Amino acid sequence: MPNSRPNVLWISTHDINPHLGCYAGSWPGAEQARTPRLDALAADGLRFDRAFSAAPVCGPSRSAIITGCFPPAIGTMHMRTRATPPPEVKLLPEYFRAAGYWTGNTAFTDFQLDVPDPVYDELGDHAHWRLRDDPEQPFFMAFHSLITHESQLYLSDEEFAAKTPDARRVEQVEVPPYHPDTEVYRKSWRRYLELISQLDHWAGGLLDQLDDDGIADNTIVVFWSDHGLGMPRGKRWATELGFREPLIMRWPAKIRAGSTYAEPVALMDLAPTMLALCGLEVPEHLHGEVIVDNAGQPGRVSPYVVGARDRIGEAEDTSRTVRDRHFRYTRHLHPDRSSMAHTEYPDNLWTWKELRRLFAQEARQQLAFGVAPSILTELQRSIVAAGKRAPEELYDVEADPHEELNLAGRPEYADVQQRLSDALDDWLDQVGDLGGRPEAELLAEWRPDGRRPCTETPEVEVRAGLVAVTCPTAGSIAGWSTRPPAASERDWQLYTDPFIPSGPIWIKSWRIGFEPSAEVRFTAP
Repeated sequence: MPNSRPNVLWISTHDINPHLGCYAGSWPGAEQARTPRLDALAADGLRFDRAFSAAPVCGPSRSAIITGCFPPAIGTMHMRTRATPPPEVKLLPEYFRAAGYWTGNTAFTDFQLDVPDPVYDELGDHAHWRLRDDPEQPFFMAFHSLITHESQLYLSDEEFAAKTPDARRVEQVEVPPYHPDTEVYRKSWRRYLELISQLDHWAGGLLDQLDDDGIADNTIVVFWSDHGLGMPRGKRWATELGFREPLIMRWPAKIRAGSTYAEPVALMDLAPTMLALCGLEVPEHLHGEVIVDNAGQPGRVSPYVVGARDRIGEAEDTSRTVRDRHFRYTRHLHPDRSSMAHTEYPDNLWTWKELRRLFAQEARQQLAFGVAPSILTELQRSIVAAGKRAPEELYDVEADPHEELNLAGRPEYADVQQRLSDALDDWLDQVGDLGGRPEAELLAEWRPDGRRPCTETPEVEVRAGLVAVTCPTAGSIAGWSTRPPAASERDWQLYTDPFIPSGPIWIKSWRIGFEPSAEVRFTAP
C-alpha cells in the first residue's frame, strides 16, 4: 500500500537574505537575482515574505531550527559552544525517526549541540532519500549547501569561476546605501548574486530528482537560509539584514500554488510546523509556532518574532530584538561597543578590511587635516565606529528597509517603542534568557568538574518475551546496533518500544551535552 504520510525535504543554504527573483518588491535588490528554479518553487507553493532567523549567525540560528527552541532559553546562543540544554530538548529528526520515518542529513550538523548516533539513518555527504531500503517509507531529508557561504565570496578569481560553473554572470550591481560604493563592494555584491544563481541550479537538481522518483506531490519541500549575507551589517549584526530570510514551502497535496504570507514568521517555527503537517504530536516545550495548518493555510498566533545576538567568536556582545509587521525594535546591552568588534575570522575578509580602511582614512582626514570626515556616510560609519549605537533602536522597516532612521526616543513613536519593548520583555520572561549570565557560569553548571557528565548505562530486561530498554538519565535516548564495537561502521537503530532482536545486539544511551554511556551487550535467551 503506498505511503500516505508526506515526505519532508529541506533544502537549506548559508548567508543570504531574500535575494531571489520571487521576492522582488518585498525585499530591496531582490530583482537583481536570477533564480528561475526557486522562483518556480515559490510559484508552485507558499512564499513567506517576512521570515526571520533566531540569531544572525549560523550555529545559534540552526539550533533554533532543529530544536524549535529559542537559543538563549536552552543555552545555544553563543557561537561555537556545545550546550547542555534542558532534558526535554530533542533534535527534530529524532521525532520523525521514532514515528517510523527514514532520516538523513548531508553531514552539516552545526547545531551547537551533540547529535546522538540514533537520530539519523544516514549522516554524511552521501546521504540521500534513495538510500532507504523501503521506497514506501516516508523520509525526512535535509540537504545543506555551502555554495553561498561567506567564504565563497572571497575566493581567487580562478577558484570562484570553478565553483560557479552554472551561474548567470552579473555585470552591474546596485550597492545598497549601508555599504560604500567601491570596487571591493561591487565585486562582492556581484559574486553574492552569482553564488545565489549557482545555488538555484543546485536546488533545481534536487527538485528534478523528486520528479524523477514520482514523489513530488507527496513531499513537503522547504527552502530556507540560516541568516543574512556575509558582509558587514548582515551576518553577525542584530539588524534586519542579519535576520531577514527567504522561506518557501511547497506541498502540492495541501498548499495552494502561488500562496503568500506577509505576517512575520520565525525559522524556529519550522520544527513544530513539520511535525504538525505530518500528523505527529507537537511537544509543549517548543517555542516555535505551527505556521501552516493541516488544510495548507498559513497563519501565526503571535504578531511578534524575537531574535538574539550574543558572543560570536571572541566578540562579546548582547542584543535582543523583536519584529512585528512594520517595525523592528532592538535593545543593545553594550551600546558602547562597536557592532564590528574585532573578530579574527571575518576581520581577514576583504569587505571588513575595506570598511576599516575607509574608516581609518577618515580618521586621518579629520585628525591630520582638521576637516570633517566625508569618505563614508553616517550610516556606513556607524557600522564600524565604537560608541555609535544607541541603547535602543526602532525602525519602520516597511518605510525604511535599510534601517537608516532610528525612531527610538521620538515622542510620536513612544507608544510603538513601549509596545515592542514590553513584547520583548514578555517573551524573554516566558521562555527564559541565559544570555545575561556569564558563559563561564553556565559551563560550570554543565560540566561541574570540568568534564561532561556521562550518560548512565542503559538497563535491559525481558518483558513478555520482548527486550525493554530504560536509562535513568533524564532526557536520554537509547539505541541498538547489531554490529560489535570493533566494527568499522555501525548503524544505530533508535529504541522506541520493546522488541525481539534476531541475534546479539549492543545497546547504548545518549543525552545531549553528556558523554555517551557504556555499551551493554545483550543476547536473547
